[in-house]
Amino acid sequence: MAEQSYYGGQAVMEGVMMRGRQDMAVAVRTPDGEIAVYHERLEPSGLVRRLRPMPLLRGVFLLWDTMLLGMRALIFSANVSLADDTEVDDGESPAGPLTGVALWGTVAISIALSIALFFVAPLAVVHWLDRYIQSSIVSNLVEGGIRLAVLLGYLGILGQLPDIRRLFGYHGAEHKTINAWEAGDELDVAHVRAHSISHPRCGTGFLLVVVLLSVIVFAFLGRPPFALRVVSRIVLVPVIAALAYEFIKWTAGHLGNPVVRVAIAPSLALQRLTTREPDDQMLEAAIASFKRVLVAEGTLEPGQFFCPGVVAVDEAGRQLQPSVTPVQV
Repeated sequence: MAEQSYYGGQAVMEGVMMRGRQDMAVAVRTPDGEIAVYHERLEPSGLVRRLRPMPLLRGVFLLWDTMLLGMRALIFSANVSLADDTEVDDGESPAGPLTGVALWGTVAISIALSIALFFVAPLAVVHWLDRYIQSSIVSNLVEGGIRLAVLLGYLGILGQLPDIRRLFGYHGAEHKTINAWEAGDELDVAHVRAHSISHPRCGTGFLLVVVLLSVIVFAFLGRPPFALRVVSRIVLVPVIAALAYEFIKWTAGHLGNPVVRVAIAPSLALQRLTTREPDDQMLEAAIASFKRVLVAEGTLEPGQFFCPGVVAVDEAGRQLQPSVTPVQV
């Protein structure tokens, strides 16, 4: 039996990126009010295609790929949403797309900073507290509690920034659109708006699962010397992320199970920190991005995508000639 396909996405600056197994699209609101949509066919390497079916390994490769794709989508959205009218008309963007070594380096630095903040920093605090803690289990539990507090505090502070609150609105639009599709509802603003801003496969929930799994994994390591504890936190991050991916993937296929619903309840609750109710323009961008992926996959007819105000662009933001018939999004 063919594996079920799940759609995912990411909020970007003034827009949404959506992706399927073989296609992705980014829809961004331009300064003049249009929706610029960039589509790309995803062509994984032969190694990734061979490893994709393998549990645990597939999670590591998919997460790395997702980070690279997400960074590119963010850069594209910044170029389009921050470009003035003259730059858009001339088909130029403020800066070229980040690619190659620069992109890989940016993602690597982001990962390193995340590991330092969420894994090494809590351990450093616990190392100072260990003089008062006798049990290695208690030490690891305290470390996990600090890590969870850092995550909650980080998300809570981010949500107070005006630009980030708007980004979280697009995050809500992404969830509503995918929820509508998975419920078999129409993909228009009126129908999509009725759906939830939470989703069981959200990246925010993934972060929570990573934090909780880290407590269990690190508890088995006891309390070795500080240097070894630091190394273990860094080395085991991919393992924990892979386990978290498998858990999210498994729960996605068993949402009808009441035990699973209870298990993912904390994840859904945490999403209140990273989602906001979107306005109609945010929903339009999310719908346009998702429809572009569905058209590329052949799920929707080509005539079911473009409408006045929606333009196809290349990765540099230059407008392309529409290849499908305009209809109402």
